Amino acid sequence: MQEPDAGTVLGDFNGASFTRRGVTTTFRRDGERFIVRTAGENGTLQDFTVRYVFGVYPLQQYLLPLSRGRLQAFDIAWDSRPAGEGGQRWFHLNPEEVTDHTDPLHWTGPYMNWNLSCAECHSTDLQKRYDPVTRSYDTLFAEIDVACESCHGPGEQHIRLAAKGQLGAGRDTGLETTLGQRGEWVFTANESIARRRQEPTGNAQIDNCGRCHARRGTLDDYHYGKPLLDSHRLALPEPPLYYPDGQIRDEVYVYGSFVQSKMHQAGVVCSNCHEPHSLQLRAEGNGVCAQCHKADVYDQREHHHHTPDSAGAECANCHMPETTYMTVDPRRDHGMRIPRPDLSITTGVPNACNQCHDGQDADWALAAVRGWGIEFGDTASHPARALQQLAAGNRRAMPRLEQLANDNSVAPIMRATVLEALGRAGAPSLPGYATAQLESPEPLLRVSAVRSLAGLPLGQRYQLLKGLVADEITSVRMAVAEALAGVPPDQVSPAQGEQLRNLFGEYTRIQRQHADMPGVQLQLGIFLANRGDLPAAEKAYREALHLNPQLLPARLNLADLLRALQREDEARAEIMAALEVAPNSGAALHALGLLETRIGNREQALVHLQRAAELEQEGVRHRYVYAIALHDSGQPEQALARLEALQRSIPGNEEVLLALVNYSAELGNREKAVRYARELAATAPQNTRYRQLYQRLANTVER
Repeated sequence: MQEPDAGTVLGDFNGASFTRRGVTTTFRRDGERFIVRTAGENGTLQDFTVRYVFGVYPLQQYLLPLSRGRLQAFDIAWDSRPAGEGGQRWFHLNPEEVTDHTDPLHWTGPYMNWNLSCAECHSTDLQKRYDPVTRSYDTLFAEIDVACESCHGPGEQHIRLAAKGQLGAGRDTGLETTLGQRGEWVFTANESIARRRQEPTGNAQIDNCGRCHARRGTLDDYHYGKPLLDSHRLALPEPPLYYPDGQIRDEVYVYGSFVQSKMHQAGVVCSNCHEPHSLQLRAEGNGVCAQCHKADVYDQREHHHHTPDSAGAECANCHMPETTYMTVDPRRDHGMRIPRPDLSITTGVPNACNQCHDGQDADWALAAVRGWGIEFGDTASHPARALQQLAAGNRRAMPRLEQLANDNSVAPIMRATVLEALGRAGAPSLPGYATAQLESPEPLLRVSAVRSLAGLPLGQRYQLLKGLVADEITSVRMAVAEALAGVPPDQVSPAQGEQLRNLFGEYTRIQRQHADMPGVQLQLGIFLANRGDLPAAEKAYREALHLNPQLLPARLNLADLLRALQREDEARAEIMAALEVAPNSGAALHALGLLETRIGNREQALVHLQRAAELEQEGVRHRYVYAIALHDSGQPEQALARLEALQRSIPGNEEVLLALVNYSAELGNREKAVRYARELAATAPQNTRYRQLYQRLANTVER
């Protein structure tokens, strides 16, 4: 981030123009000022003076001022690559997504706001200073871009020591945080991979880098040297941000993939490969990997099966494939995984082989790998397959995922992902192994264990989570606050009630620090609704929608709240507004169908519920509810047919099986009812009620 002048502005401001969707943007100089003429907040052409340049290579953006102290990152950027590589041109960052000035992703919208989305990681000692009453900013920073104190913390003592000539190395620098941690690596006898001589002393360096190099949300002030989760909420490797196997999909900034890797588990830290001050790799080409992987073993045709010095012989191309973001900015996946064309065939995830050999398919790649004598084992048991099946509603994937959740050799971030997936699916045995993780030394496992237990009855949830109300890590406390929001503090002991009040107060304070974020207002609305404060929840949902009118979850939550307040007409209006934004939203159509059902308009309800069922891609809820609605409207045969089709495509769902048992028996097909009851009992063997149902039906058929 720099002040604009003739040396820092790389783009063509000599009368250049760029036309998109009927809007022609022009770039010109006016003395020392750089002027962008483009469509503003109301869609009309206006002049904007560049306040700062943002970035250098491979692209440069320009920060333009708007009212209320906002700086916005303009979405027509300059491609600063050489012309021979396609650069030296203006281009749009989201050409397929952004429509016009009404779109939240338009350059004037909330998601292109520098104060909210960019500044924390691109300036030093940022103070956002957002006023929720006026929705304005008075943002300050100590230094315009990333400086020493961004990583090492306050430097007053460093300056004093320097003035006295007393600066030393390591912990004698006077800086709050030292981040070396590279460790000493040695090759032991007969091994081709180096080992760290001593275990890392913690995750301080990785967490410090992760503050900006992770897909995360800010909670509270950053504490240098403390765990990342004490100040930030981390996104897990789940769709749509990641592929089911953990590969990067959306723009996730490295941390989430790196902590999945075997390198991280072996003790590798960021600075083993990257020099943090020069921003260069520690060695050229394969040399960076050869620091720990002997070149005479791994940098050989026998290992990579490609011509030496070719693209296929580069370690990173196979183990860290690139994905291009912002149109021109390729970034490597730091999961450092083995290419798996077999998983591409079974789950649709990408693989490095076909990212290079893009004219071939995954079957060709798998055959080539097998031709080298490489086999991957049982593809069907891979975690990606199980996670994908469970997301689709297939509960038969649960045993495999339960094994992973209990496996200490699996990266904590993947175990956390599995825990939350099992929690969403309502895994019957979840309380046992999730409870064990509530005492894990890994904060991320504690967070996900708390979230995974959200489906338990409130009283049971409180008994399990009350010991974490004062957890030392902020993100754990915030997860506990959300899970226990429905607990009335005056219905527990006075001391416990006071703890809860303090926790709920902290949660509200932290959320309101980020009142400019639509998603935070949505979270706050959910929390307040669970607390029983419906007027405050309504206000939070409406603020979320003011900030982003296209935030469908806020719109549908608001509609549900209005329905609970018997304001049916207002609820309908919110659902219809959601459908104007997303006519094919299964969630909105489902909500409209339920609303019509509640007011007795069954015929119209079936139309909406059917459409929602047809649109459902993951899970079974909409298809299941539509089948139930068919039954309740006097069409039991059609309901049974729908449920049987659902059971064939996504087997093992308890609700579907129970309905199949009941409807089959109701229609007089006892043998079919027994068959479904047997499968139901096998799906949930710990449920005595299901076993008794099966036995009762089986005895009836025998008689």
